[in-house]
Amino acid sequence: MHPDMKSAKTRRLPEHGLAEAVSLAAALPAIDVIGAEVVRLPRIHPGMLFGSGKVEELKTRFHADEIDLVLVDSIVSPIQQRNLEKEWGVKLLDRTGLILEIFADRARTREGVLQVELAALSYQRTRLVRAWTHLERQRGGFGFVGGPGETQIESDRRAIDDQVIRLKRQLERVVKTRELHRASRRKVPFPLVALVGYTNAGKSTLFNRMTGAEVLVKDMLFATLDPTMRAIELPTGRKIIASDTVGFISDLPTQLVASFRATLEEVLEADLILHVRDISNPETAEQAADVNDILASLGVRKNVPLVEVWNKLDLVDASQRDSLLAQAANREDVLALSAVTGEGMAALLDHISSAFEEEKSERVFDLVFAEGKRHAWLHGAGVVLQETQTETGWQMQVLWTARQEKRYRDL
Repeated sequence: MHPDMKSAKTRRLPEHGLAEAVSLAAALPAIDVIGAEVVRLPRIHPGMLFGSGKVEELKTRFHADEIDLVLVDSIVSPIQQRNLEKEWGVKLLDRTGLILEIFADRARTREGVLQVELAALSYQRTRLVRAWTHLERQRGGFGFVGGPGETQIESDRRAIDDQVIRLKRQLERVVKTRELHRASRRKVPFPLVALVGYTNAGKSTLFNRMTGAEVLVKDMLFATLDPTMRAIELPTGRKIIASDTVGFISDLPTQLVASFRATLEEVLEADLILHVRDISNPETAEQAADVNDILASLGVRKNVPLVEVWNKLDLVDASQRDSLLAQAANREDVLALSAVTGEGMAALLDHISSAFEEEKSERVFDLVFAEGKRHAWLHGAGVVLQETQTETGWQMQVLWTARQEKRYRDL
């Protein structure tokens, strides 16, 4: 169900929101979507979300169709969830709960599992409400008089807090490892290109087309959770590193943003960002706005170049295709292509090449034999024009960019 709050300001049409909600539901395994509808709410009812008449109407339908799970594409408070589950006799998930379930199903690496567990616990902690009799006093204090005791809610909350602390410690170790990898990459003279975009925009398909990798590609939401990196040799011979990241979505749960920050921060290291858009989607503009909002919240530097990649051109109606191609041609920061057919890929790679064709300067300097690490780096970066061995080391003649020179100085 997709509640349409008339009093709320929303950019999306209810029907489009419902379509995305159905796609989210279908992303869970072993889920058979029996029906979906937009429920228009003149006002929010604090205890039940819906009015009593609507609650009774839906209860009758759920029982008739033998429904076990109800998904509400909105924020449902713990009290509302408890009351609706009790009234309808079903399990209920709101948008946040559903996205957490999908992430839990998709997580494959140790880091991904830890991140999802941490997000789920943070979410569960807010859902502890007095639903059963065992939530009364659990145990008293010391001696005969005793204190007020500890309620089951307090006990559950404390257990969750303890588990959150353990998970954060484990994640800290993973984050340190990831930071070491980043530090190693900074020493490598290859630029980093990050692919970002709304979930199911075709990032992994584009990534595979660019790199020849075999990242999981499926027409489903959040097919890729863990970042993948591959080296690419551009037509000019320049080498870059491409990074495929987790897909974004509107109203991404704050718990997930916090838990996946270590993963998402790969974008902060990028020298170039490719914002992949599903240009065939009727809500592509709204999706792009959501992605830009999340990038801003992550703190992406404004001086990092960003190129919009209008993907899935093969799915665009013929009547719109020429117009989209003309719009893209008139903008320097937009490229239209199809990662499936390969149309427009050559132009994308040429654009990436030109983005890194910085002004170069020539320098001559001496390097002693003890600087073997720097000597190897210069050759690995491909900046050496001529080298002459001397009694104490090498005389190097190099042609490099300001960025390459800075990386050399930082070694």
